[in-house]
Amino acid sequence: PEGKIVNKDRIADIMFQRMQLSPAEFEVLATINLNGDYLSDELAAEVGGMCIAPGANMADHVAVFEATHGTAAKYANLDKVNPSSLMFSGSMLFDYIGWRELSALINKAFAETIAAGIVTYDFALQMDGATEVSTSGFADELIKRI
Repeated sequence: PEGKIVNKDRIADIMFQRMQLSPAEFEVLATINLNGDYLSDELAAEVGGMCIAPGANMADHVAVFEATHGTAAKYANLDKVNPSSLMFSGSMLFDYIGWRELSALINKAFAETIAAGIVTYDFALQMDGATEVSTSGFADELIKRI
């Protein structure tokens, strides 16, 4: 109902299924860390992988925005990995501080770059006819569109 919070208490395995079948049914998940980790990984996989899933930890008057799931240290200094998780975390930060126009520009540039088939290696593996670019090359393409 409008203006109400609906609590849908579910055990982890049923919740995992509901997230796969009806993700739009949920706006916020409150769970223990381990279950939240599995659920967020599953949801990220549905939209392209953890490489584009942003992270946020929020309280009443403070928030921290970060890329999800570590640093991918084996790819350090290779100019290879998809920077979108960090970029979308920054976009959420801009929304949080009220810079919604900047956030919208970033999100639009991302959609246009992906639609043009210009992607990092991880997306290139999933797309026919994609043009694979480096991390910095992907950033350059985003900047062109902003």
